[in-house]
Amino acid sequence: QVQLVESGGGLVQPGGSLRLSCAAPGMIFSIYTMGWYRQAPGKQRELVASITSGGSTNYADSVKGRFTISRDNAKKMVHLQMNSLKPEDTAVYYCKQDRPAIAYWGQGTQVTVSS
Repeated sequence: QVQLVESGGGLVQPGGSLRLSCAAPGMIFSIYTMGWYRQAPGKQRELVASITSGGSTNYADSVKGRFTISRDNAKKMVHLQMNSLKPEDTAVYYCKQDRPAIAYWGQGTQVTVSS
């Protein structure tokens, strides 16, 4: 079964932290690049961070130094540790798996940064 399931979103105050998780229990996992994307109201979906099968990472400039992506191939999970959160980080966050001919998306998890 092809399914990505995100968790860990919520409401946090500016400066706070959240850890997002994405599980892929029924999927081939270790050989594909995984990514986190986000979409704020009225804006296009954008890449936040990605991690290759070999562990190389890439970050959007807006989150460098604050967010960390990691993967656990044995558990088929990818995580996004988000620190020093800002109101502009408010968005629905999506997990994505990149394959040569197709991409799979999770259903998204809401992150709201507000006092």
